[in-house]
Amino acid sequence: MPLSSELTLASSPRAAADARRWVSTICERLERTDLVECAELGVSELVANALLHASAPYKVRVRGTATHPRIEVVDGSTRPPVPPVVAEDDDFDLLLTFGRGLSMVAQCATAWGATIEGDGKIVWFEPAPEMTDAGAAEWVIDHHDRSHPEPTSEEAVDVSLIGLDIPLYASLRRQYHELRRELRLLSLSHQSDYPLAGDLTSMFANFERQFPDSFGEQVRDAEARGLPRVDVTFPMVREAGPIFVTMTEMFDVADAFCRAERLLSMARTPLERAFHNWLLSELVHQLDGAAAQPWRGSPPPDARSASRVG
Repeated sequence: MPLSSELTLASSPRAAADARRWVSTICERLERTDLVECAELGVSELVANALLHASAPYKVRVRGTATHPRIEVVDGSTRPPVPPVVAEDDDFDLLLTFGRGLSMVAQCATAWGATIEGDGKIVWFEPAPEMTDAGAAEWVIDHHDRSHPEPTSEEAVDVSLIGLDIPLYASLRRQYHELRRELRLLSLSHQSDYPLAGDLTSMFANFERQFPDSFGEQVRDAEARGLPRVDVTFPMVREAGPIFVTMTEMFDVADAFCRAERLLSMARTPLERAFHNWLLSELVHQLDGAAAQPWRGSPPPDARSASRVG
């Protein structure tokens, strides 16, 4: 199984044991057997906590990098977990104390935290080679805010995406969202190890703000109506063109990192990549004065896979 896969857990007492075996196998494939003990203990606590306090679906996955693997437990509740507070006179006998699972996770981790999504949450930790005192690992709050307004200009151009494939766009959006989250977490937890993560996070944020709210509103409306395809039209500033050219190249680099398992997240599928390149190239060409061209589906098998926006 690929390292970037995930395991769906049943709502049963077996779930924690299944998660332990799965993360142990992943650690061994990453040649990080030094992390197995803390990985197994930490994921057991997170799975038990999810079963007790959250709702299905329950999943476990491994993300991050081979050097800093991150174990994540996904559930269907948007209620954030409460970080533990350990009293000074605590006897640290956490294995025998009900409700102290998150304290155990802190002992097993070099970093840990949570991300609240629109349809659930992800509680994660990076397993340590050995357990430490409770609370030693820093709790990281991961959130994604659009902090800057979209750019505006009297020279804005109306661009159109004709025949936008809604299910395919939704799939690509999920992949992009995960890639963005990887960069945010690397910049939050390991800025010194991955100094470019913060710069790339800013680059991705600038890319996102080029899309006006009206674009997302049209896509969401099409999703709500169950449309397979839709034509969308929205304004963009001409200065956005070079940003899309640069990001086309960045997405290819990210795919290469994922395929080489330097990032333990999912690369775009060939169809997602073809669709993404069409979308970005349409924006570049139309901002340069070209007429809109519709999405026609996947390219022929003999088409060059290394196409570029130009």
